[in-house]
Amino acid sequence: MSAKAPAYWPVLRGAGLASVAFVSACHAQPQNPNTTDFPPADRPVASIVSPRWSDEDTRDRAGEATEVMNRAGVKPGMTVADIGAGEGYYTVRLAARVGRKGRVLAQDIVPKVRDALAERVTRERLDVVSVKLGLPDNPELPEASFDRVFLVHMYHEIGSPYAFLWHLRPALKEGGRVIVVDANRPTNQHGTPPKLLDCEFAAVGYTRVDMQVMPSAGGYLAAYEPRGLRPEAKAIKPCGIR
Repeated sequence: MSAKAPAYWPVLRGAGLASVAFVSACHAQPQNPNTTDFPPADRPVASIVSPRWSDEDTRDRAGEATEVMNRAGVKPGMTVADIGAGEGYYTVRLAARVGRKGRVLAQDIVPKVRDALAERVTRERLDVVSVKLGLPDNPELPEASFDRVFLVHMYHEIGSPYAFLWHLRPALKEGGRVIVVDANRPTNQHGTPPKLLDCEFAAVGYTRVDMQVMPSAGGYLAAYEPRGLRPEAKAIKPCGIR
């Protein structure tokens, strides 16, 4: 892919104006307040070491994606986001689950990873998928658009978790959920302890509504919904290492 590739890679075959509107809405999102208005990460942040967590055949043999989607309540016709999509393991399987009447937005913050995923989406004719380049502190998602937002094996890599979660909140539809899949270990060991995860989400106004141990996915699945008012950025209290 060219270094001048666009930030958004909509796949428009058979999708028509719905895809154009979906991606345009992503493009229009403001970036306010500034990241410096939020508390910084007050625990170690894991480095991004690979666009894949494990090979796809191994994950399928363990039934990972099917089990995660079942437990997350993903149904045909839903609109879902795959944040930190990497090579697209979940993107491909979410597209099959939501079907022709659904939509999937796949996002990554690494341009070459985004480009490779865009090529895969085109090659596999995933017409319900749009691909975009995100920001580390702001997923820049359209408001009131998503039934589920997936953060799979990547939450521990978010360098500004309070800013990220604050910007993410408006993107959820009523009843929409953020689904986190991660390992129960310290963040500098590429996991997130559940108590720390709960605290960081609660600091930005989310309530955990589900927590399930999931050995097939390498740890656990947690689901969060926004409740009450979104706090002002400077009023957010960091959690500290837990």
